[in-house]
Amino acid sequence: MAASQAVEEMRGRVVLGEFGVRNVHTTDFPGNYSGYDDAWDQDRFEKNFRVDVVHMDENSLEFDMVGIDAAIANAFRRILLAEVPTMAVEKVLVYNNTSIVQDEILAHRLGLIPIHADPRLFEYRNQGDEEGTEIDTLQFRLQVRCTRNPHAAKDSSDPNELYVNHKVYTRHMTWIPLGNQADLFPEGTIRPVHDDILIAQLRPGQEIDLLMHCVKGIGKDHAKFSPVATASYRLLPDITLLEPVEGDAAEELSRCFSPGVIEVQEVQGRKVARVANPRLDTFSREIFRHEKLKKVVRLARVRDHYICEFSWPGAVPGVVAHACNPSYLGG
Repeated sequence: MAASQAVEEMRGRVVLGEFGVRNVHTTDFPGNYSGYDDAWDQDRFEKNFRVDVVHMDENSLEFDMVGIDAAIANAFRRILLAEVPTMAVEKVLVYNNTSIVQDEILAHRLGLIPIHADPRLFEYRNQGDEEGTEIDTLQFRLQVRCTRNPHAAKDSSDPNELYVNHKVYTRHMTWIPLGNQADLFPEGTIRPVHDDILIAQLRPGQEIDLLMHCVKGIGKDHAKFSPVATASYRLLPDITLLEPVEGDAAEELSRCFSPGVIEVQEVQGRKVARVANPRLDTFSREIFRHEKLKKVVRLARVRDHYICEFSWPGAVPGVVAHACNPSYLGG
């Protein structure tokens, strides 16, 4: 029985010890364990694999992928980083820039502004095409000039009161429809994702006047096209109490983990510790600093259970759903 439990632990858990980590490598390949059929079986994979959405809002998504290997989880992450297209500023035509921001730096900042536009509605621009069309290009105009505020108090030193348009924001970017784009896209649908991104600061007499061309691209070509801000995954924590922990030791145990991981309950007038929500733990391994407590807790991670966390600036709605669609990746 003990041997069987050891095999199951080796196959299904990555164990964190005080001075090292055990069972790091995947070992469940055919013929490695007597009595186990580890040959690939699609029906078994479809039965065991599942995706559980834990949290989703406009800018982030957390979901669990269960029953897969690290290579598949990492494939999702890399697809989101490098293969899902978005629209971003590619060319900047500077007519006038008298700000202290050099043209190259200004163009770089503009390229990193997330654009609210569905890339599925556009084509990739052909290499070598200098002029864009309504099917492959979005055009924005940025024209801002800073002036003095004639109504400012004489003793004021606040730039917000002294100057007009001294801060250039993404709200100053104006969409210029090409061809029939005005008929295809309702007003307000093509815009920067956020209207309060600071682009530059001006002083009276300084001006920025330029034209931007946005094209469809992927993160593999340039990071500005990457739809996600962060894309990460981690194994589900598995925390086991090897024996009851009561009294003051229960309180001390709860302080060794992230808030919400260990819960202290009153049972027949005594404080008793229990594992409440292990997925909240960051595995600081603080428990190993306590000689008595480190012997009553086993820290591990579930080998085939991945917690995937993604956040994006809002440029591509439902980015993960698109990433899972092969036809979308193809075009």
